[in-house]
Amino acid sequence: MNTESSSTPPSSAPPSGAARVPRVDDATARFVAWVRGAAPYIHAFRGRTFVVGFGGEVAAGARAQSLAYDCNLLAALGIRLVLVHGARPQIDTELARRGLAPRFHHGLRVTDVEALECVKSAMAVTRVEVEALLSQGLPNTPMAGSYIRVTGGNFITARPVGVVDGVDYQYTGAVRKIIAEEINADLDQQNVVLITPLGVSPAGEIFNLAMEEVAEAVAVALKAEKLIYLCDAPGLLDAEGQLVESVTADEAQAKLDTGEGLTEDLHLFLPCAIRAVRKGVARCHLIDHDLDGGLLLEFFTHAGVGTVVARDPLFRLREATVDDVAALVALISPMEADGTLVRRGRELLEQEIERFSVVEHDGVLVGCAALYPFSEDNAAELACLAVTHEYRRAGLGDQLLRRIERRARLQRLERLFVLTTRTAHWFRERGFNEIGPEALPRKKRELYNLQRRSKVFVKAL
Repeated sequence: MNTESSSTPPSSAPPSGAARVPRVDDATARFVAWVRGAAPYIHAFRGRTFVVGFGGEVAAGARAQSLAYDCNLLAALGIRLVLVHGARPQIDTELARRGLAPRFHHGLRVTDVEALECVKSAMAVTRVEVEALLSQGLPNTPMAGSYIRVTGGNFITARPVGVVDGVDYQYTGAVRKIIAEEINADLDQQNVVLITPLGVSPAGEIFNLAMEEVAEAVAVALKAEKLIYLCDAPGLLDAEGQLVESVTADEAQAKLDTGEGLTEDLHLFLPCAIRAVRKGVARCHLIDHDLDGGLLLEFFTHAGVGTVVARDPLFRLREATVDDVAALVALISPMEADGTLVRRGRELLEQEIERFSVVEHDGVLVGCAALYPFSEDNAAELACLAVTHEYRRAGLGDQLLRRIERRARLQRLERLFVLTTRTAHWFRERGFNEIGPEALPRKKRELYNLQRRSKVFVKAL
């Protein structure tokens, strides 16, 4: 029977003997797709250490409750969680209450004896408030039935910053040492470790520390998988104001050197992010602290929502292996379903896997292209060029095209042709010229599908 021309029975009830196929609405389908899409990240992150640094404005702000919910969920998923809180606005408020003026030099607070008392008071109150948020368990909330043990301790040995440019920072300190074994011992007990940025010297003096530097030092000492800063911006932006999804440490340093477009938080956090990844932290993430659910969106969706700083590029091009077949099927199936690509069965993909080049983003396959040589005609076909929807503006198509062109040149082929029904303009913009099907290599011409009426483009190599 021709299924394309068969009609649907007028009754909504299935025909007698037919299997009933339950339907779900769009919202339910999206939820199921999201959960399934998040599953690989859940498996990957279980047992890994995340260090989250956030300022006092977050701890006392409207998003504090949501942050507690999300941290609770991360801990429940088996992520080893260290939180480092700041208290700058709370300290300023305490200073004002006592009739004192805050003093800063190069963005770092100058802490005299009176200011230190304000620091200790504000830090203590902020820590208790964060602990209270993490300790909730009311019914009808995301934390219902949970119990998080929040721990802390004298994990930080500090030293004075000293005199800089003639300014004596007094009780403002810098991290001398992080006692990583004790933090790891708490994490091994499935505790959430909450660190207040105060340090003690071997002489027993208390020093006020910068939250961002403490978070950096803790992440490096623990060899954390991720260091996260919640900041006053969506992340790094390009010259057109668009979010930069990922940068290398060198690219971030160039951005820092110009200072263009950097907010107050980014000026403070970006140097720490760069140093952290250069010292072995796998990734540093800059996420907007005003974005509800930012942690979940960054870590459990393909595209994420912030900027990732890494030592090396997150995108990696390589040749495909048989282990990539399942991921290739998942990547190209939607485009086969809508007719953009010609259908390829799993068995065919396995047989032709050496023809494919793929691109990964942070270990996830997000693009592919294949090269089919016709050596007798000194030509090759570029086929199955596909990039997931989230990354179609990331330039991956161009990178895959250049990879295929390079492979063709290594085989001393002179022409690269492509058949397309949807993306003619894209190939024209990249130096391809339209030709008729009769100009295809003979073997390919014999396989040309007249029903698809694909346009044929060619480019000299």
